[in-house]
Amino acid sequence: MSNRCGTAAHRAVAGAAAVTLAVLLSGCGGDGEGGNDKAGREPEKAGSASAAPSGQPAPDGDDGPTVPDTSKTLATINSSDGFQFVVHSAVRDSGGFLTVSGTLKNTTSQLLVGKAQWSGTEVNVTRTGPSFAGATLVDKTEKKRYYVLRDTEGYPLTTTGVTSVKAGGSVAVFAQFPAPPASVSQVDLQIPLMPVATIEIS
Repeated sequence: MSNRCGTAAHRAVAGAAAVTLAVLLSGCGGDGEGGNDKAGREPEKAGSASAAPSGQPAPDGDDGPTVPDTSKTLATINSSDGFQFVVHSAVRDSGGFLTVSGTLKNTTSQLLVGKAQWSGTEVNVTRTGPSFAGATLVDKTEKKRYYVLRDTEGYPLTTTGVTSVKAGGSVAVFAQFPAPPASVSQVDLQIPLMPVATIEIS
């Protein structure tokens, strides 16, 4: 009799242990799926995060100067080979800089190659490749010429890498110069191989 009671007791304990183990395993299985879901979502979040910057401007750069407000036109400069430079803004900032923003357009039906003269001839800027470092501003009132600013390593603060523009295409362009005195409201923009244009400073 005692043997049967002992066997029954052992079976009851074993059954309870099996139930407990089943509950624990199902709980672990749930956590595992949750972990898989979380692991599956994290790459999506990472993908979304990495996709956001790719939708931002480039280039050439940063936000602001490289995405000009094309609703305004200060001047339209036409070259003889089909390039057209539309100046949208010339804005002073509190740091004493003047940022000129515009759009370089190809008005022809064929690919146009950028001009080496646009980059200027300074040794410090030729290493950056194609750029608009050769552009200048002329203050006729103060009789001064302003060149594109350089950073501490000698790189020009302007759009770089414009080797060509496809037929009918356009490229956003900017260049930063030292700002003329506050009393000066107009300057002449000179881009090599293009006509001079007078623009208003805002």
